[in-house]
Amino acid sequence: MKKLFIVFFTMSLFVACKEQKDVEEEVPAVNDEQVQEMAYLDYGVKITDKDVIDALELRAIYDGMTVGDTTAVKVKGMIADVCVKKGCWIKLPVGNQAATVKFKDYSFFLPKNGKGKEVILSGKAYKNVTPVEELRHYAQDAGKSKEEIAAIVKEEVTLSFVADGALVEKFDNPDVEQLTNTEE
Repeated sequence: MKKLFIVFFTMSLFVACKEQKDVEEEVPAVNDEQVQEMAYLDYGVKITDKDVIDALELRAIYDGMTVGDTTAVKVKGMIADVCVKKGCWIKLPVGNQAATVKFKDYSFFLPKNGKGKEVILSGKAYKNVTPVEELRHYAQDAGKSKEEIAAIVKEEVTLSFVADGALVEKFDNPDVEQLTNTEE
C-alpha cells in the first residue's frame, strides 16, 4: 500500500508540473522589439513620440503660468476640434479647458478631418489674452452659428500653444490643406 501511495504521489507531481509547464508556454514573453508602435503622420519639424508629457500634466504647467509666461514642451493628447477651413489650428483638451494650438509660421497644417485622433506636439505653451475679433474668427472657422459668434463679447485669457512639429495618429485619407510656395 505504501508503494502504491508513493507511485500515486509521484504521478500527481508529474501531472501538476506538466500542467504548470503548459500554462507557462501559453504566455509568450514580449520584449521591446516585439511591441508594435503606433504609426503617425508627420508634420513640421521631425519629432519622435519619446519623452512626452500627458495633456493633464500640461494643465498643471498652465496652472502655474501667468499671461506672458512661456515653456517648451512635448505633449500628447487628443484633437478635440480643428479648423475646418484649412487645419491651421486645433484645440487640445487640457483638463477642463482646451489649449488653442497654432503652427509655427503657418509652415504646416494638420488634417481637417483629424478630430478625435491622438496627436503629439512639440513647441511652446503659453498664456495670453485673446481679443474678441480673434475669438470670433476661431468660432467662425469651427463652424459655429452666427448667434454663437455674436455672443462672444469680451476678450479671454487663453491657453495657447505654438507647435513646430506634430505627429498625428495615422488614419486613412487625411484631409490636409497643401501649402502653396509663393517664393520663386
